[in-house]
Amino acid sequence: MFENKNEPLAPKIVFYGRLMRMAMFAGIAVLICLIIGILGYHYIAHLIWIDSLHNASMILSGMGPVANIDNVSGKLFSSFYALFSGVAFITNIGIFLSPAIHRFLHKIHLETPETPNE
Repeated sequence: MFENKNEPLAPKIVFYGRLMRMAMFAGIAVLICLIIGILGYHYIAHLIWIDSLHNASMILSGMGPVANIDNVSGKLFSSFYALFSGVAFITNIGIFLSPAIHRFLHKIHLETPETPNE
C-alpha cells in the first residue's frame, strides 16, 4: 500500500492524501460502530433513541455508560459493546496513525549511499 524501503520518501501531498483517506476510513468505521451501539441500546436495552445515541457515544469514546439498564439482555449487550468499543477505538487510532508511523519509520530507514571502507 505504501512505498517500501527501497523507494524514495513520498511527497508531502501524497502523505496528506493518505492521512485524509485514513481519517475518512476511521471516521466511517466509528460511524458504523456508533450505529451498532445505537440500534443495540434501542432494541435490546429498550432505551429511547436519544438515550441510545448518548449511551453509545459515551461508551464508544471511553467515558462510560450513562443510562441505567434494567433488563438482562440489555446488560449483556452493554458489556459486549463496551469490550467491542475498546478494541474499535484502539484499531481506529492505529488506522488513522498508520501513514504517519510509516512515514517516520521509512524516513529513519532510508538507505544512505555506502562509503568505501579505507
